[in-house]
Amino acid sequence: MTDGTGALAGIRVLDLSRFIAGPLCCQILGDMGAEVVKIERPSGEDARKHAPFHRQHSVYTMVYNRNKYGATLDTRRPEARALLEDLVRRSDIVVENYRPGTMEAMGLPYPRLQELRPGIILVSISGFGQTGPLARRALFDAIAQATSGLMSLTGPPDGEPTLAGTYIADYIAGFHGAMGALLALLHRDRTGHGQHVDVASLDALFASLGTRPSAYAMLGEHPRRNGSRDLLTGPANVFPAADGYVYIHAGTDPLFPRLCRAIGRQDLAENERFSSVPGRMANIEELEEAVAAWTKGRPCDEIAHVLGEAGIPFGKVSEIPEVVESEQIKAREMMLDVDHPALGTLRLPGIPIKMNASPGSVRKAPPLVGEDNDHVYGRLLGRSDEEIARLKSLGVI
Repeated sequence: MTDGTGALAGIRVLDLSRFIAGPLCCQILGDMGAEVVKIERPSGEDARKHAPFHRQHSVYTMVYNRNKYGATLDTRRPEARALLEDLVRRSDIVVENYRPGTMEAMGLPYPRLQELRPGIILVSISGFGQTGPLARRALFDAIAQATSGLMSLTGPPDGEPTLAGTYIADYIAGFHGAMGALLALLHRDRTGHGQHVDVASLDALFASLGTRPSAYAMLGEHPRRNGSRDLLTGPANVFPAADGYVYIHAGTDPLFPRLCRAIGRQDLAENERFSSVPGRMANIEELEEAVAAWTKGRPCDEIAHVLGEAGIPFGKVSEIPEVVESEQIKAREMMLDVDHPALGTLRLPGIPIKMNASPGSVRKAPPLVGEDNDHVYGRLLGRSDEEIARLKSLGVI
């Protein structure tokens, strides 16, 4: 898998994580050229039981685990300790998303990792972080959405708080984990010292709430759910079409007159009540009714043509099948065909970071459980075939 290309070629990552945030963090590093060794229990991580399934294998784990060597290890067994420490000695970065305290219980607190590999970087991704009164509590994505305040801001104004349509907290925590790993590598290049990177899902999601926390802290504003309407300018909302929905964003002073001309309502642009952003927001329902009256009798393609000619930002509210097959997604290579030796061709999301000098690449399909045990324990750690067979018979790997 290591082909000497990518910005992180020559860096080895030990992936002790599971589910989404940690595996995604490691996959990002792997996409950019790092050699990633993923460790999971001999029966496979719990996420392998999650639907949907392709040929009896979880698509959930496929999406977050490409570009990794897959090895199994029962870290609760005494015999596993030497193997795990040998892997640490050969790694630049260790990524884990256990509950705080687990690495210490395993006998691998950060000071011990430093003894094994001076300059090692530990990235810990947890729900509430390594400190604070909630540090030891378990957390899943939905809990982060609830406790961060995001759920209180999501959904219709007169409805219940709503989850986002994806595991947004896990993704943002994974992105921050990867960024923290890269910053720690840069620091090590400059100083020779590693460090412990502490990323909390709650922190990462809270930091993504925009102006809402500061507006409350400084101005006493208590934000409410706003549906799909933009918070700051208008008209900017989802509107019904004859064959679906479109999102139109024309709330700025330069865009609003263009929209009025495009929909044949120049009278709105000439009305003093709508001449400024505050005025439009004060009368937003009336404006949205006027836009909806124009969109609802027209198909999305016609709306797209008219708004495109007028230079108005818009987007059809597309279903997933449309997006996957869209020409833009294809042009950006955001769905990739990845050959798997046992499962055939997998269609997986592409690499969103495009780099012209050291681009990322998919060099290895997501591994099956223990697929690379011989490589990891034999070629990488130098264990004999007999020793690997013995460890397997004992259930250690």
